[in-house]
Amino acid sequence: MHIAVFDANIDTSPFAARHPREGAKFRALLGPRAAGWQFSDFDVHKGVFPQSLTGIEGIIISGSPASVNDSEDWIARLMLVIREAMAAEVPVFGACFGHQAISKALGGTVAKNPDKGWRLGRVDSAVAAPAPWMQGPQGIGLHAAHKEQVTALPPGMRVLGGTTDVPFGHLALGNRVYSTQYHPELDTAFMADLLGVMQADLPEAVHAGAVASLQRPADNGVKADWIARFFEQAHG
Repeated sequence: MHIAVFDANIDTSPFAARHPREGAKFRALLGPRAAGWQFSDFDVHKGVFPQSLTGIEGIIISGSPASVNDSEDWIARLMLVIREAMAAEVPVFGACFGHQAISKALGGTVAKNPDKGWRLGRVDSAVAAPAPWMQGPQGIGLHAAHKEQVTALPPGMRVLGGTTDVPFGHLALGNRVYSTQYHPELDTAFMADLLGVMQADLPEAVHAGAVASLQRPADNGVKADWIARFFEQAHG
């Protein structure tokens, strides 16, 4: 399986430099479940995209501090490539920014969270209508770090699960699109460091609640299985 990882992360801060890039994060997440898979990284936030989708059997779109509503040229091109992938029946998975980019590219809308605040820390979300590749629990706990979310669905997109605050937390379109508002690629150490960096800019209660949520491990392994099965079922 040849997976293209679209790195959308524009962060160049010292915090970002302390941690692996997005391709490495997803390889670490999926490696135990995807032995023998090939991963190719593309810095789409710098305008670096595959010359062609030929030979690419799946696409992962990472998270990013950028907004899908920004007017940057690379974001417009990303939307175009997402639509090209759909036309070519190349399966696409997106996390956080990637989740939002897929929905916007296919006709949905993305906006600020209703209270214009952050969703941070480990979040439990229900899985009310699981896709066939989502075997196992009827809920999942994953890390969150977002101020925006999908607010209207593209045509045909179905809701797999979410929360009261984020009702479109897990989405699918046929068997070629799978996305989540959450971050299965982020481990607890990363989140703890992120919350430390953000502390001065957060309301005390928001920061304290997010830190407390990290006492419970995220279900990243469960999500890794689901992502791997998604790509596998797309290719029969």
